[in-house]
Amino acid sequence: MRQEWVKNRRGVVTQMHYARKGILTEEMVYVARVENVEPEFIRSEIARGRLIIPANIRHTELVPMGIGIGVTCKINANIGNSAVVPNLDNEISKLDICIKYGADTAMDLSTGPKIPEIREAILRRSPIPIGTVPIYEAIQRVGDPMDLSAKDLLDVIRFQAEQGVDYITVHCGVLQDFIPLTQHRITGIVSRGGSLMAQWMIHHKKENPLFTHYDELLEICRQYDVSLSLGDGLRPGCLADASDAAQFAELKVLGELTLRAWEADVQVMIEGPGHVPFDQIAMNVEKQQDLCHEAPFYVLGPLVTDIAPGYDHITSAIGATAAGTAGAALLCYVTPKEHLGLPDLEDVRNGIIAYKIAAHASDIARHRPGARDRDDLLSRARYSFDWNRQFELSLDPDRARSMHDETLPHETFKSAEFCSMCGPKFCSMHINEEIRREVQEHTLLDPRAQNKPATIDKVGA
Repeated sequence: MRQEWVKNRRGVVTQMHYARKGILTEEMVYVARVENVEPEFIRSEIARGRLIIPANIRHTELVPMGIGIGVTCKINANIGNSAVVPNLDNEISKLDICIKYGADTAMDLSTGPKIPEIREAILRRSPIPIGTVPIYEAIQRVGDPMDLSAKDLLDVIRFQAEQGVDYITVHCGVLQDFIPLTQHRITGIVSRGGSLMAQWMIHHKKENPLFTHYDELLEICRQYDVSLSLGDGLRPGCLADASDAAQFAELKVLGELTLRAWEADVQVMIEGPGHVPFDQIAMNVEKQQDLCHEAPFYVLGPLVTDIAPGYDHITSAIGATAAGTAGAALLCYVTPKEHLGLPDLEDVRNGIIAYKIAAHASDIARHRPGARDRDDLLSRARYSFDWNRQFELSLDPDRARSMHDETLPHETFKSAEFCSMCGPKFCSMHINEEIRREVQEHTLLDPRAQNKPATIDKVGA
């Protein structure tokens, strides 16, 4: 799809660069069509920094999508193997589930062997943007994290950019001065990249190399149009640690780094916290919008309670809905295996569906045009007992159909005016249809009711 679009692009090739020159790229036009907005709106939002299109020029298999407050709320799914359970075929199957159930982006967080091979296989099969955390591969190359150098990190970032990675999480805002601020925390530094960077700085008594070599990082991004996902390496790992001095000190630095990236025409989004009490979520989104100049906000969850291992796709989807409603642009899913183990295929599916619900609920709450259309269509199908249409409109048609068919499997029940919950005698909607007919007959027979159509409409509603 994009091969013809990008073949003549040279020099600075970022979507922000073109947007600021007043040029509408094919990617902008495509995203505008999908989002049902004017292309000029997409261009202006990218130029302003409120929207990004993660689209490395080397990832020609990509179908463009936009992330920003002015378009629909998106979700990310994390995949990738671990050193404990390396399996390339399994990660490809996870990518297939991401595509089938509607993840908008996916991050390859592989930490075990054969990271480049796994990423190459994923990129060449993926129509959705792929993100990475380059420090994982950099450490895999050198062995001992303390042997890592700025050149090692930048070499890996360039290599991944050449492969086609669309966005990278880099923990540039974890600075030496902020590490002592985490000492009072219950869970300390929970970000893998953040903890590795903090350990490296303490060992070498030097500043974060991604911070000191930030301009070189930007130059790579300019060349391939790799979007920066400025990682929250000091994010809270439990409710007690939320919204503390360490978290917000890093966020302020990320705001400063955002401006520097924009000066280089590099696209940026900001990563947000993972554990936040429900009543603090809107404040966190508002603070990010203020400190980071309205760059798109990408949140992990957040989880609104810490006591539900095995159900954290639910505890986090609650927080994700609040964050999306408040203005977060991209919601990173959490699976039932969070804090417990490497997600399997069913975990990925459950995480994606939980977050599709959260993103969709956020769009409805923000009154996006057309956001509720699918809900209304499904409600009408439900009222008319059009079971197949209900399944078709569901976020997970396979699950909806299988649950219906567990008790009423025969095809004749696909047109039955009841399900196994209420049966034929106690179905409220079937009863309501009889009520409607009786009310309408009464209205026709009683002259006093004929001038009160509002009463009928209210009963019908």
